Amino acid sequence: MHLSHAILLFFAAAIAGTLNAVAGGGSFVSFPALLFTRVPAVTANATNTVALWPGLAASTVAYLKRLSAPMRLMVPLLLTSVAGGWAGALLLLRTPQHTFLHLVPWLLLGGTLLFAFGNRIRATAGRAAVVDDLGQLSWQAITVASILELLLAVYGGYFGAGIGFVTLGMLAALGMRDILAMGAIRTLLAAAINAAAVVTFIWVGAVLWPQCFVMLAGALSGGWFGAHYAQKADPQKMRYLVIGVGLAMSAYFFVTTR
Repeated sequence: MHLSHAILLFFAAAIAGTLNAVAGGGSFVSFPALLFTRVPAVTANATNTVALWPGLAASTVAYLKRLSAPMRLMVPLLLTSVAGGWAGALLLLRTPQHTFLHLVPWLLLGGTLLFAFGNRIRATAGRAAVVDDLGQLSWQAITVASILELLLAVYGGYFGAGIGFVTLGMLAALGMRDILAMGAIRTLLAAAINAAAVVTFIWVGAVLWPQCFVMLAGALSGGWFGAHYAQKADPQKMRYLVIGVGLAMSAYFFVTTR
């Protein structure tokens, strides 16, 4: 790995860590950076997932005190998250490099749109009746939520950008209104999805470790900075920045992968 590539990856991961701590969407920066350094597309996605996961895990630990959902809801959601994340990771590994490279702009664009319109999805879902006690949820509602989570987890293991907002929409549809509690569940489920993918990628040797370690250092540095900056940042402006980066990266890869 060239020094210039190491510097690029470190700062791209630092920006990604900052964005994830403030507004989300860090993969829109770190994943293309790996492609710019000529890392094959599937390997780049696997390496990016592993490099950014510790920051997500740290966020999960910080959120645990806000986790108040009953086990009868969380156990099915966690099981489907792990199963879907594993299935998505295997699907990625079985996708030819050139095929995935041509999917990249569509995946980036799809993730950007999910990120951009996630609040609207959540607001629409939020019209469902409020449930004061999630322990009173019917098994039918839990089953539907688990099926949706399985589908989201497959996408998450395969690529993953933007799923957090859809997860919030699903939780709002279940009747949740406490945004901090919803954030805790969303972060835990995302960590479970990516943990399954991370284990799979490491097990099959799909990770480029020199690039991964450089990005890991950058992501942790950016996450630390972002956690402090988040208290002062304008979330709406940060969202616009992430959306702008996502659209720009989508346009770039639509042109270069034709």
